[in-house]
Amino acid sequence: MDADIVIIGSGVGGGAMARSLASTGARILILERGERLPREPQNTDAEAVFAQRRYRAPERWLDGAGQPFQPGQYYFVGGHTKFYGTAMFRLRERDFAATEHTDGTSPAWPISYADLEPYYAEAERVFGVHGQAGLDPTEPLRSSAYPHAAIPHEPLIGVLAAKLAGQGLHPFHMPSAVDLHPGGSCVRCGTCDAFPCAVGAKGDAETRLIDPALQHPNVTLQTGSQVLRLVTDAQGQRIVAAEVLHQGQVQTIRAPLFILSAGAINSALLLQRSANAQHPRGLANSSDSVGRYYMNHNTSCLMGMLPLTENTTRFTKTLALNDFYDGNPDHPTPLGHIQMLGNIQEPMVRSAMPLLPRWAGRMLTRHSVDWLAMSEDLPHFDSTIRPLADGSAQLHWQRTNMAAHATLVARTKALLRSLGFPVVLSRPFGIDTPSHQCGTVRMGSDPAQAALDPWCRAYDHPNLFVVDASFFPSSAALNPALTVAAQGLRVGEYVRKHLATF
Repeated sequence: MDADIVIIGSGVGGGAMARSLASTGARILILERGERLPREPQNTDAEAVFAQRRYRAPERWLDGAGQPFQPGQYYFVGGHTKFYGTAMFRLRERDFAATEHTDGTSPAWPISYADLEPYYAEAERVFGVHGQAGLDPTEPLRSSAYPHAAIPHEPLIGVLAAKLAGQGLHPFHMPSAVDLHPGGSCVRCGTCDAFPCAVGAKGDAETRLIDPALQHPNVTLQTGSQVLRLVTDAQGQRIVAAEVLHQGQVQTIRAPLFILSAGAINSALLLQRSANAQHPRGLANSSDSVGRYYMNHNTSCLMGMLPLTENTTRFTKTLALNDFYDGNPDHPTPLGHIQMLGNIQEPMVRSAMPLLPRWAGRMLTRHSVDWLAMSEDLPHFDSTIRPLADGSAQLHWQRTNMAAHATLVARTKALLRSLGFPVVLSRPFGIDTPSHQCGTVRMGSDPAQAALDPWCRAYDHPNLFVVDASFFPSSAALNPALTVAAQGLRVGEYVRKHLATF
């Protein structure tokens, strides 16, 4: 089987490239290792999603100490966006520049916010993002308004927003990609964040990118197709084929142009597994950066307890706070971002704390309002993802910036107590939650230090682009999906203009 363009992965990066290139008429083949996620009663069942891990990939990896764990990887059309919380943030302007943190420097990107701004605006339109400009003090410049008005706070969240504003802080409406507007399909259920959407109302990569691309007759999606390795020509310069396991058979698919969008972890693993005589450390890796600089944000869940009040909020993710994003007078380096979590349910608590009695978990979750504190994870040379001989992987996450994150969590706890929560519980996310994985095939201006140029084109291979969060030089402290989409649209425009040269 041959194509003009092969796109590996159907998440945000691959989807944005497919949508951007569909109108060229080129024969585009999208390879996805998973299938379409079925709409079924278990979509909204916390017992199935969390306790039984119905949708999580049955993989076992090793951590840096050699201990096995099951990573939170999801292989479906649309990738991890089938389970994301719909948060669609632009990075701040300073996130693209070198920034000093408590633990070191967050490096500059080879592109600026201004380079990406028009594509941020386009991505917001594609995903139908709800939001309200002008409330967040760290908000970057915008060329256009949000496509849809901000999602209104439900009563309890509105009270909390008013209390935060009363303390001189700047709460704002979280930008959200959900079909919640007149004529939209969202039913404002209580299972959005970390659940697949049972009614197709979540703005995910399948509904917003892949399906529109498939309306073009030149675009084909082949599911159940795991790419085993990429093959180069005899000189080791151009990618000439992908070896794909499909329905128990290995296919060889040839094309003049390859776009790798398998997610930061699997893109790095595939490049390393494709090592050959010319590239013994893996493809696109003359810089020795592939599989290094893994980042995943430092995140903690906080449960603010209201012992005498039951939290009946359905859609909680409407509130965010960036007053500590760049630090404050008594902590001049950045701390990070605070946003609401979707409602935590008893099976979620049990999956993390299996010894907790169910009655205690039910009591906690009925009376909690749930928050997420997120700090930047700095790139570290020894934070690595490496393939193992048995087909699994070893993830060594060299945690950074943890003191700043501990300060953010402490500030958030104090803030919640001031809002009227007498008890605040917290728990950090671990290595098994790679939701914001990024940085493993970084882009940069120097091919000695980075695998990709500013257009996400591999320095070592002129017909290979890597477009997913692996290209991030730094992680910032905000959800990465919109930035991946914006860069995908930017790179897609570049490829359209130069398609004849491949």
